[in-house]
Amino acid sequence: MKVIREIAELRIVLGDAPRPVGLVPTMGFFHDGHLSLMRAARDENATVVVSLFVNPTQFGPGEDLETYPRDEARDLELAEQAGVDIVFAPPVYEVYPDGFATTVEVGVLTEPLDGAARPGHFKGVTTVVTKLFNMVGPDAAYFGQKDAQQALIIQKLVRDLNMPVRVEVCPTVREDDGLAMSSRNAYLTPDERERAVAISRALRAAEQAVAGGQLDATEVIAAARRELAEGGIDPEYLELRSTGDLSVAERVNGSTLLAVAARVGRARLIDNTMLQDQIVTTDATVREPLT
Repeated sequence: MKVIREIAELRIVLGDAPRPVGLVPTMGFFHDGHLSLMRAARDENATVVVSLFVNPTQFGPGEDLETYPRDEARDLELAEQAGVDIVFAPPVYEVYPDGFATTVEVGVLTEPLDGAARPGHFKGVTTVVTKLFNMVGPDAAYFGQKDAQQALIIQKLVRDLNMPVRVEVCPTVREDDGLAMSSRNAYLTPDERERAVAISRALRAAEQAVAGGQLDATEVIAAARRELAEGGIDPEYLELRSTGDLSVAERVNGSTLLAVAARVGRARLIDNTMLQDQIVTTDATVREPLT
C-alpha cells in the first residue's frame, strides 16, 4: 500500500494504475463503517484509493475541527488490512494552497436539516469532494447511508456537473445495540454512550409504525420522538423528508427519509432511516442506491 501526500505524485501513480479506480473519501479515525466502504470498493475495482483528510472548510466556527479524532498510524494499518492500494493523506496546504478562492455549491438539497443547522458545511463538502474527484479521477466513489443528506447532495453534484463518477451509497453499519458507527462516538462517556442508543431505537420505532400501516408524518415522528424522550434526548431536528428534493413530507410515500440529529454530551450524532410503504431493511450486508 502506498501513502501519498502530494497531488502530483498521486496523478503519476494513478496514471499507471489498473482501472477501474474506486475512491473512498474519509476524514479518518476509521471504524467498521469506513472499512465496509473500502471492502465494497475492493470488490468492484482494480485499484482502491482512500483519501484521509480532515477537511477544514466543512467545519463551522466553534465546531470540533481541532479536537476531531485522529490516529493516522492506526488508520493506515486498517486500510492496508482492507486491501487498499493507495491512501492519499495530503496536508491542508496541498488541498487549499495560498490564494484558494473557488467553491462548489449545490442548491436546494443543502438548505434543510444539516444545511440549516451547520451553515456552509455542505459547501465545504462539495468543494472538497469535487477536488478529490479531480485529483483521483475515480470511476466510482463510495459513501455511507448514515450521511444520507450528504449522499443525496453528492449524487446531485455528479449529475449536474456531468462528472464521470458512479456514486455508490452503502448501508449504515451499526454497533450490536444499534448505534450508528461514527468517529464522533469516541466523544461519548459510558453513560452518554448508553443514552445515545435511543437514537437508533427512535428510528426503529418509526419503522415499526410504518410497518403497522401508519403513514402520517406526525404520527411516525411522534413514535420516534417518544423513544428519544425516554433516553433523555432532545433532538436538534427530527424530520420526515422526500428524497427527491428533501422537501417536507406529510406522509410516508415512496422513498421517504426520516433524519435525526442530536447532541449527546460533546458528540453531535446524526442518523436516519429510509421509510416506504414496505419497510426498507437497514441490513448492512445489502447495498442499495439511495435514490
